[in-house]
Amino acid sequence: MAWFDVCSADDLQPDSGVCALVAGQQVAVFYMPKENAVYAVGNYDPFGKANVLSRGLIGDIAGQPVVASPLYKQHFNLETGSCLEDETVSIPSYPVRIAEGRVHINIGEGL
Repeated sequence: MAWFDVCSADDLQPDSGVCALVAGQQVAVFYMPKENAVYAVGNYDPFGKANVLSRGLIGDIAGQPVVASPLYKQHFNLETGSCLEDETVSIPSYPVRIAEGRVHINIGEGL
């Protein structure tokens, strides 16, 4: 598995996203402290055709963790990358872990 050390866990913003360049790809990383969860998805919004998802609002819909695109407001599941409004569209989602205070993302296994 190709794990990349992305940043310190202290660099994550609670209930918000940050963008990281991982192996040449923009990845949006979201930290939800109440759920003790970190998610990583592609930063590219396929509807707005721009790298903006790290700026989206996060929350949950029917128990699914989601990010709403800041452009046209489509919701993407943070676990699977699927779009809730259009099931034919999805974004990559990546395994993410925190080890020894560092955030690691596995780009090689994007879903």
